[in-house]
Amino acid sequence: MSDLSGKLGLVVGVANKRSISWAIARAAADAGARLALTYPSERLEENVRELAATLESPLVLPCDVTSDEQIAALAATLDREFGGLDFAVHGAAFAPAAELANRFSQTSRDGFRTALDVSAYSLVALTRGALPLMERRGGGSILTLTYLGSERVFQNYNVMGVAKAALEASVRYLAADLGPQNIRVNAVSAGPIKTLASAGIPGLSTMLQAQRERAPLRRGMELAEIADAAVFLLSNASRAITGEVLMVDGGYHVVGI
Repeated sequence: MSDLSGKLGLVVGVANKRSISWAIARAAADAGARLALTYPSERLEENVRELAATLESPLVLPCDVTSDEQIAALAATLDREFGGLDFAVHGAAFAPAAELANRFSQTSRDGFRTALDVSAYSLVALTRGALPLMERRGGGSILTLTYLGSERVFQNYNVMGVAKAALEASVRYLAADLGPQNIRVNAVSAGPIKTLASAGIPGLSTMLQAQRERAPLRRGMELAEIADAAVFLLSNASRAITGEVLMVDGGYHVVGI
């Protein structure tokens, strides 16, 4: 396993024990990192605190990624408590349910704005807050989570596909921008998996079945497999990799029909 001993990390996007962000947090902690986890609202605070209690000396902090003020407050607390940051995991994503159920041509302006703000722009905002903390540690690694719907049409994925496309473009531009500061920016594109976020996508069961039938490995993905790939990208083992989208989908993306 990639070594994160002595590393200080931030994980955004934990909702419950089935969250990809939580799987990454647990794997990072097992690899030796000390973590800060965030919760976006009081509704999810209890879940995050219960999970964090299973880790060693974590910080649990509020952060609504649509609020520049809360991101600034988060950075200030990390500065005070950690004194720097080695990596950050961005797992925030959201689109209003109606935008996933309706035809894409019926996407509302507010729904489009919300999806792009939470799912894509928040990576830029979070990176800006983490930048001085990573510079203090001589560099760092930033990781986000995406999906193949950024490149191909999946029924009912709709505006989330557009948001993920913007997210992946942001990865490339941030990687080019921050490379001189020895800060790497990458994404993991995971195959479909049951999480709190994906449960809101109509037809998820069809996507999961297609994964099992068509992917070269002929099976679905496990959270631990995604987390292991993420820890690799957070660690020094991937120190020459930036601006990449690592596909962790059993090879599904290479198949035509």
